[in-house]
Amino acid sequence: MPPAIRLALYQPDIPQNTGACMRTAACLGVGVDIIGPTGFAFSDKQMKRAGMDYLDRLEWTNHDSWQTFLRTRGDGGRLILLTTKAETAYTDFAFAPGDTLLAGRESAGVPEEVQGAADARIVVPMAAGMRSLNVAAALAMVLGEALRQTGSFPEG
Repeated sequence: MPPAIRLALYQPDIPQNTGACMRTAACLGVGVDIIGPTGFAFSDKQMKRAGMDYLDRLEWTNHDSWQTFLRTRGDGGRLILLTTKAETAYTDFAFAPGDTLLAGRESAGVPEEVQGAADARIVVPMAAGMRSLNVAAALAMVLGEALRQTGSFPEG
C-alpha cells in the first residue's frame, strides 16, 4: 500500500484551528505533523481539555522545530505548501500518495526557508479582494481533493 497523505501545521497560533485540523485528519485516517513552536500550550492534556477527544484515533507527531520535522521525514514524499501566494489552484494540481499538505501560521504563513523547501505551492481560489480562508477550512478542502484523486478516502 502506498504511503498516505499527511497534514503538517507549521507553528500554528490558534488551538481551535489545530484541533479542527486534527479532528478532520482523525476522521479521514490521515496523519498529522505539528511543527513547533506553537503559539499556545500544546500537550495531550490541553488538547483533550479543548474537546479533541480523537487523539487516541489519530497518528500524529509533535516536532519541536522545522529542522526536526525535516530530519524525521526521511523520504516522506512531496511537501505541498498551501499559500495565498501560489499560482496553481489546488483543483489543477495532481496529488500523489505520500504527499504532505503543509499550512503555515494563521498570523504569518511560513518563512522563506519553508517556502523554499516545498516541492509545490498551491492556492485555494477565492473571490476578488478576499485575503485568506481559515486554515482548517482550506486544509479540509485540499485534503478532500487529495484523497479523492489518490483514491484514499477511508472505507467505513
